[in-house]
Amino acid sequence: MSFFLDDLRAALDRDPAATNAAEVFLTYPGFHAVFWHRVAHRLYHWRIPILPRLVAHVVRFSTGVEIHPAAEIGKGLFIDHGTGVVIGETSIIGNDVTLFQGVTLGGTGKERGKRHPTLGDRVVVGAGAKILGDITIGDDVYVGANAVVLRDVPANSTVVGIPGRVAKREGRRVPFATLDHIHVPDPIARDLENLHKEIRRIEDYLKKFEGGPQVSFLAEEAEGKEQATESSSEISGSAQGDQEGEQKGEQKGDHRGEQRGEQRGEQRGEQKVDDPAGTEGIDEERR
Repeated sequence: MSFFLDDLRAALDRDPAATNAAEVFLTYPGFHAVFWHRVAHRLYHWRIPILPRLVAHVVRFSTGVEIHPAAEIGKGLFIDHGTGVVIGETSIIGNDVTLFQGVTLGGTGKERGKRHPTLGDRVVVGAGAKILGDITIGDDVYVGANAVVLRDVPANSTVVGIPGRVAKREGRRVPFATLDHIHVPDPIARDLENLHKEIRRIEDYLKKFEGGPQVSFLAEEAEGKEQATESSSEISGSAQGDQEGEQKGEQKGDHRGEQRGEQRGEQRGEQKVDDPAGTEGIDEERR
């Protein structure tokens, strides 16, 4: 009876839409699912076959919440809306826990034994979140909507993202049963923001000392490139000049040789014309 009253009080305290106890008792599927689970859980511990699973099966069709009869649930559990909530066989849930629609407390692998998560007291699990495997979620933890938690989570922290990342809130507890699923810390966005700030700081520093000695290495690099270009052009120019000089020298040498040959030929011709007798005398002597 105490569990029944605690569950009823939890719905009235945490759901702003709940106006009175009669409304919760008659129309809240999450409350119905928890109520009938406690009945099925008692039958399960009495080792009555089939009946506990049959009760859970009927409750799943009527409420949209599937809870294995063997799952251990503390007092004051509130399941908001309820549709799509799955709680596995070896799950353990502490006191005053809040689950929103679409939450899965699932197992991993096919091995028997403890394979589902353990939730501490005053844990809040946002809509669509998945907590998988034999892991432990500490007290006063808030799991953000659609997070996928695969590792243990320390107490007094917030988990967001896929896979779930812990955004610790040192010295502060997570607000009890908060319905705010928007203002959740995002560690990835925080790191990107810090990186952006660092880049802006470096850019401002470079702009402040633009053209000064602090950034002279840029000017030195550009100047070195210009010098290398000039030296390469000088080397290519000198090589081209040497080739042209050699060609001109060869041309001049050939021209001078031709001129000298012509001059010698003319001189010999003149000598022969001037002294024909001498040539004939030599011929006579040879004869």
